[in-house]
Amino acid sequence: MASLTDAELNAMTQDERVNALGMTTEQLSGRSLLIEFSPDEAERFLYPWAPDVDFNKRTEIDTDEMTSTEVNTKIRDLMAEGYGTIVIKNPRGKHSIGVGILSKLNLIFEGSLGYFGVGLIDGPNVRINGRVGWSCGENMMSGTILIEKNAGSTFGAALRGGDLVCRGSVGSRTGIDMKGGTIIVGGDTGALSGFMMQRGRIVVCGNAGKDLGDSIYDGTIYIGGDIRSLGVDAVEAELTDTDKSWLTRKLNQYELLPENGVEHFTKVVAGKQLWNYDNLEPTEKKIIL
Repeated sequence: MASLTDAELNAMTQDERVNALGMTTEQLSGRSLLIEFSPDEAERFLYPWAPDVDFNKRTEIDTDEMTSTEVNTKIRDLMAEGYGTIVIKNPRGKHSIGVGILSKLNLIFEGSLGYFGVGLIDGPNVRINGRVGWSCGENMMSGTILIEKNAGSTFGAALRGGDLVCRGSVGSRTGIDMKGGTIIVGGDTGALSGFMMQRGRIVVCGNAGKDLGDSIYDGTIYIGGDIRSLGVDAVEAELTDTDKSWLTRKLNQYELLPENGVEHFTKVVAGKQLWNYDNLEPTEKKIIL
């Protein structure tokens, strides 16, 4: 699909714009609506203005004396110069850095981040050799984020795609309003994890706090340790062979597979007894496979 200008889109009818932009609607019947892409349509996966970066072209930034805005601007400037691997030195717990990156990139933080780190991203692979504050990876659409230590509350809020991984423990409300993708926690998670979750998967190798999966619409939560309590409309389900295979592969990928495997994990899903479930928009009823 060729890129379209604003003028061309404005000249189309609503139906023509929907088709031109690759958006379709279909009445769902209890199964996911999977949109398959052709490998020949590579432009669907990239923004037309995304910089052409080389992962072998590497540079470092010492951000000790820089503001968050200056750090984000510098990252974009370096990407425009073709740098595909950028190392951030001395982030010093700055808030809202590494956000809004909508392109492939290897981004490495040598230190800890503050609130709202690397949110609103679509494509980069991020490694944080430290801790993160609240709302890391919020509204992430694709890519990977790997945190070597602990993370704060609302980890992966409104996540839409990609893998968000914390080797340590996280705070409360992990995956709140999650719409897709995968969250993996090597340690424990706090209260109300998976709150109002709509799609996607949450994997916690340790324990879960109270009200797990409260008001969940769809999606799946896997807990390797103890669950303090389940939230409203969250129920346990059978851990199938498919679940075990996926868990083993995914946890192996990030070197977080427990020594005793995944047989002991508890699977939690939506009971779908909420009074308003049948009144949801069709797109909110999709089940992630």
